[in-house]
Amino acid sequence: MTETAIIAAGCFWGVEAEFRRADGVTATRVGYTGGHTDHPTYRQVCGKRTGHAEAVEVTFDPAVISYDEVLERFWAAHDPTTRNRQGFDIGSQYRSAIFFASPAQEAAATRSRDARQAALEQDGGRGLLGRRRRIVTELAPATTFWPAEDYHQRYLEKRGQATCAVALRPS
Repeated sequence: MTETAIIAAGCFWGVEAEFRRADGVTATRVGYTGGHTDHPTYRQVCGKRTGHAEAVEVTFDPAVISYDEVLERFWAAHDPTTRNRQGFDIGSQYRSAIFFASPAQEAAATRSRDARQAALEQDGGRGLLGRRRRIVTELAPATTFWPAEDYHQRYLEKRGQATCAVALRPS
């Protein structure tokens, strides 16, 4: 028996690649969720008028990897303290979000978020310019997950890339 988690943590290509490497993950799909447009396209989502986030549907075997462990990977895969931004990607489609499918997933996501926030505060919880860092991750009920176009599925894998991180050259 498998379970499904739907998470958004910036550009879905890198997030999908991260979860495909996890033991116990049996499938991934990239797509769009959390908005108000049916059957959105990548162009529409990037146009910032659909309300959707780029998201990854992670199917996993809970006997191998628990939902709590999926959430730990989610937190480690991005910066949950930046609103509508991950790295060079800016816009609400790149927001940090957990779309829960049940009361149990909602409770686990809330516990996980609160524990992550407490850990930030224990570490000083300060970012650039001394500002207090707050987790801005949205927790919302899962709605329709619209799979992205085929060329987005396993995008990095198809191109022989492990991540979509930009390597900066030393000056």
